[in-house]
Amino acid sequence: MSIEPIQIGYMPPADQITADNVMQLVMYGQTKAFDFVVSPINSPNYSRVLFAGEGPQSPALVAWRAGQEAFKPEDLVLRTADHSDYIVGTLSDWQDFDSPDAKVRLHSELALKQQFNWAAHLGLGGVMLPYPPSTQPLANYGRVLTGSLSMLAYTSCWFKVPSMDEVLEADVSEDLQGMESWERWNSLRNMAGSESKLGIALELSGALPSDQVLDRWFAEPVKAIIMSEDIFLTNNKGYPVLSKRHQHVVRKFMKYKTTFILTSSSLPKLVLDEFSDDSLEQSLASPHADYIRYLHRTQEAPGVIDQFATGYQDYLQAPLQPLQDNLESSTYETFEKDPIKYQQYELAVERALLDRPVPTNGEPDVTVIMVVGAGRGPLVNCSLRAADKAGRNVRVYAVEKNPNAFVTIQNMKANLWGDRVNIVFSDMRTWKAPEKADILVSELLGSFGDNELSPECLDGAQKFLKPDGISIPADYTAFVAPMASNKLHADVSAFKDLAHFETSYVVMFKAISLLAQPKPIWTFDHPNWVDIPLDRDPLSNHHNIRSGSIEFTSETSGMVHGVAGYFESVLYKDVMLSINPATHSPGMFSWFPIYFPVKTPLYVPTGAKVVLDFWRLTDVRKVWYEWRVRCIVDGVGEISATALHNVGGRSSSIGLY
Repeated sequence: MSIEPIQIGYMPPADQITADNVMQLVMYGQTKAFDFVVSPINSPNYSRVLFAGEGPQSPALVAWRAGQEAFKPEDLVLRTADHSDYIVGTLSDWQDFDSPDAKVRLHSELALKQQFNWAAHLGLGGVMLPYPPSTQPLANYGRVLTGSLSMLAYTSCWFKVPSMDEVLEADVSEDLQGMESWERWNSLRNMAGSESKLGIALELSGALPSDQVLDRWFAEPVKAIIMSEDIFLTNNKGYPVLSKRHQHVVRKFMKYKTTFILTSSSLPKLVLDEFSDDSLEQSLASPHADYIRYLHRTQEAPGVIDQFATGYQDYLQAPLQPLQDNLESSTYETFEKDPIKYQQYELAVERALLDRPVPTNGEPDVTVIMVVGAGRGPLVNCSLRAADKAGRNVRVYAVEKNPNAFVTIQNMKANLWGDRVNIVFSDMRTWKAPEKADILVSELLGSFGDNELSPECLDGAQKFLKPDGISIPADYTAFVAPMASNKLHADVSAFKDLAHFETSYVVMFKAISLLAQPKPIWTFDHPNWVDIPLDRDPLSNHHNIRSGSIEFTSETSGMVHGVAGYFESVLYKDVMLSINPATHSPGMFSWFPIYFPVKTPLYVPTGAKVVLDFWRLTDVRKVWYEWRVRCIVDGVGEISATALHNVGGRSSSIGLY
């Protein structure tokens, strides 16, 4: 499997790059095999537009405010579009958008817009915004930035953020250091909106935040990682290397296709001197960049799940509706490639067969297995193999309502199964079985356990199970957790309607952060002899209503962009299937997690309680979920809450027919 190339740039000290040597910087970057270089757009001379000491009637000031003055040559480091696609420009750090001086605020804003216009005109590969002084508020900065981003139609915009703000966090406990930087970024992002094109250039320091703090950044649009050459160590061969912890963090960001930027504290010799003693060394690629590429090349090979999920990561998909829709052959084929799921099913059937009493006194020695929702037959194959392993005689019924899938199992019976399997074209809920089953096997689970109507289907099939019969699966439990994901929320926002915020999505999570570990919210057990009389269909579906309010404590501050859903299922005794991160069945990829978005993201302070209120509701035609999120602070009470989503199933539901 080929590895996508990594992009590495070089950023020298900004105060040492001028219009006279910027092209030398470009050639140096190309010689050292960098993919781009970072340069200031303007020279220090541009600070003249603050018009310090000049009154409001100054002719030059009035003309500049009116937009009647273009850049002067001496204002610019980047004066032409030469190599513009190889350069990321940085904005001036003297701009103070939240200054107490109204003139400074206004002129900083006008200067930013002039710089954005020039960057767009040049076609720069990107623009990097400076991190404001830690003591300054960000309200006006956020307003100016939000109103100006549209000027960069084709140019990326990165906000430079330190992984740890040493000024703000001087007295912060070690396990929470780094959160102040995230808080400042979050303030800007909330003003700009999650769907904005504003990205992050995250600067890693020699001391890194804790894993729980760093985890917040993986849910954010981190486009670049900045690392100073000074944080590298030197190995015994004299080559630069990173500490084990830095290696771990860098490798993790590489999985997100992040760009890397190396900085130096001094300006290297930009022009190659072919007659010098170190001319060969000057012409070689940067050893620091080579080391980053080495880390990239030697990443752990993607596992089965990652390979299967390629192209699906953080991609919104509607859950299946197998009762309403007939699944396509390609959908069946995809699920049938999962070896772990069928391995577990086969083991469960084998153990169930071995636990059935051995026939005595001339009793029939045939165990009846009914596979309901047989699809193209993989569970039938599992059951037959299990019977062979257990040494038991079985009679198998394969019940399937999809006429297209039924063609496949007709062929399977003719060419493989023979008289061992009886095939039935029917909805399991209405089929009149000729005999009772010892074992009822089904594969009806969704990403939330019950979201593909397994409870309703098995309620209807339960009437042809013997009183001492076994259901595989025996139960399944839904799990929920509050989650942050700027990308997923932005993707839902792009639809620009309420309905998509009231719809659940099956997603292979990647750029997300869980604010707490998942907790169980409800369970379904099979067979359900408590609510459904023997040999009868249920008169209503009210017994399948569920609700729960689950409380979590957030160890760090964060944003709740929605709810992550998972399931665990007991197939038989200790044989399980799970997509819950804590108990995930290794190598199983048939189910991705489920995402329930919230329309308005909720800010959660450190130590606050997050309460997820969830309902599974039903009427005669459909099943649907409703949800909301609340934030509670001890001693204060509820400080924020979302609206109730999907009231009455108005936006999304699962059809019973």
